[in-house]
Amino acid sequence: MTANEPADRTRGIETFLEMMLAERGAAANTVAAYERDLLDAVGFLARRKVTLADAGTEDLRAYLTALNRRGSSASTAARRLSCLRQFFRFLYAEGERTDDPSAAIEAPRRGASIPKVLSEQDVDALLAAARAGEGADGLRRQAVVELLYATGLRVSELIALPASAAADDRPYLVVRGKGNKERLVPLGGPAQEAVAAWRAACDSGSPWLFPSRAAGGHITRQTVGNMLKDLAREAGIDPVRVSPHVMRHAFASHLLAHGADLRSVQKLLGHADISTTQIYTHVLEERLKQAVAEHHPLARA
Repeated sequence: MTANEPADRTRGIETFLEMMLAERGAAANTVAAYERDLLDAVGFLARRKVTLADAGTEDLRAYLTALNRRGSSASTAARRLSCLRQFFRFLYAEGERTDDPSAAIEAPRRGASIPKVLSEQDVDALLAAARAGEGADGLRRQAVVELLYATGLRVSELIALPASAAADDRPYLVVRGKGNKERLVPLGGPAQEAVAAWRAACDSGSPWLFPSRAAGGHITRQTVGNMLKDLAREAGIDPVRVSPHVMRHAFASHLLAHGADLRSVQKLLGHADISTTQIYTHVLEERLKQAVAEHHPLARA
């Protein structure tokens, strides 16, 4: 919370954020995003001479209208409304309010967006570029790219992997994801070999699989992002098309394209709700079309 923010305007926010951290196990980045979203609403409501904790339904509708006029996307408005709903439910549960002003507001409709996906040939080119690297830096790049594609990890999960996550040459990783939940993710042969080679070369005694001199003791999101951009250039791919999240999408889409079912992919990605994984149904639809075209007798008529 900013030091110069009047206490009455931000009443309840600090307690809400503390609850998200302590009771719900929300990640620090998630809590920071909640704080930004709530303070944005605080700033708007201040011009209406209303505090966030005392806002009514019409105040919140006016805020969403203002977001639209600013040119904010429907997904941004929906995310901020979701944050506000959690805040007001918290106030209600704590007895700070007797109603929830966000309950009557419908979320802005979001168009279905298909994730950006690299082709299998693109990923092969990235892996080839990584495998051509030399020295410890080359081994680290290879381990990072092999892991991202083999597991579909979020970048936050990858950078925070402890050295013990891939100990004893196990054919799986123990991953701590959102909400502090653990899951097992199978690890293929090439990824296992890349991680083992990196660990042998690193041998720093650090508790992290990918240690660095950064404040957290491990590599950062930015380091991984820049690493992928560099590899994309070396592989002849537009760097704009490549990011850690795009690698995660490639993992999921390529699995589905080769016959995996949506529930399995949901578990591997660590999605709490199947609806989150359903952004990949376009892959299933294409597979079904292909199956009909290849195998239905009338398709060849």
